[in-house]
Amino acid sequence: MDVDYIHHAVYGSSHDDKKSPHLTISFSDRSSSSSGATEGKVKFSVTCYFATQFDTLRKTCCPSEVDFVRSLSRCQRWCAQGGKSNVYFAKSLDERFIIKQVVKTELDSFEDFAPEYFKYMKESLSSGSPTCLAKILGIYQVSIKHSKGGKETKMDLMVMENLFYNRKISRIYDLKGSARSRYNPNTSGKDKVLLDMNLLETLRTEPIFLGSKAKRSLERAIWNDTNFLASVDVMDYSLLVGFDEERKELVLGIIDFMRQYTWDKHLETWVKASGILGGPKNTSPTIVSPKQYKRRFRKAMTTYFLTVPEQWTS
Repeated sequence: MDVDYIHHAVYGSSHDDKKSPHLTISFSDRSSSSSGATEGKVKFSVTCYFATQFDTLRKTCCPSEVDFVRSLSRCQRWCAQGGKSNVYFAKSLDERFIIKQVVKTELDSFEDFAPEYFKYMKESLSSGSPTCLAKILGIYQVSIKHSKGGKETKMDLMVMENLFYNRKISRIYDLKGSARSRYNPNTSGKDKVLLDMNLLETLRTEPIFLGSKAKRSLERAIWNDTNFLASVDVMDYSLLVGFDEERKELVLGIIDFMRQYTWDKHLETWVKASGILGGPKNTSPTIVSPKQYKRRFRKAMTTYFLTVPEQWTS
């Protein structure tokens, strides 16, 4: 393997001395066909977005950088349940990490609020303030270019913690606090992801009770996280909840928090509320503002999980 170069990119024009927070590493190797014949040189390039900031974050919540790299070196494609888009998913073989393809709009949004994300995570982890954000531990662009034919493939990938690592999860819910299109009629099979209306259907006969301390901690974490996400104009996130029947515990975290409230979402909200294209005026839009989403999300999560009276837990 020939290492060509390691460099820091530069923002703007060549006259701009401001260093980018991203690190690019390039190297090349020889590719071979299934028959063993050499097909030519292949150039690989990996851009580590916010390299220093993610490195600092990983030092606070990962066993070691060597373990992190070792986990990522052994991954396999994973058919994640519940996602609407056909993006690429993988999981490390030790199941510590989830790798997900990031689309351009998500990457643009994250680059916009990344400084606030790193600041929020640092303050939460150092102070012990409750948070249930599923930690994003790295974002990378991987590029592969073949010298023969010039074919080039690029993909942006996010690495995040696997919330269900080392857990025996029997049921999984993806909760947004909305009833619109939030029912999964197919509930059979392993690892099926159920939605808000599935949970409400179950709660009629099997309510979920939390101890008062656990309920306060959950509400505080959701309050903190949704306040942060609304402050950076992020919406459409979910609370991923898993039931660990073996330990009789709920395992949960907020996921999918990389999409900001952009102009197209503003427009949809305004059109739906005004009735300008027909239909009843003030109909609830499919897209709401980050502040509205925050309020709806908080209210729903408080309703979904009930508190066991103190005298029942003592």
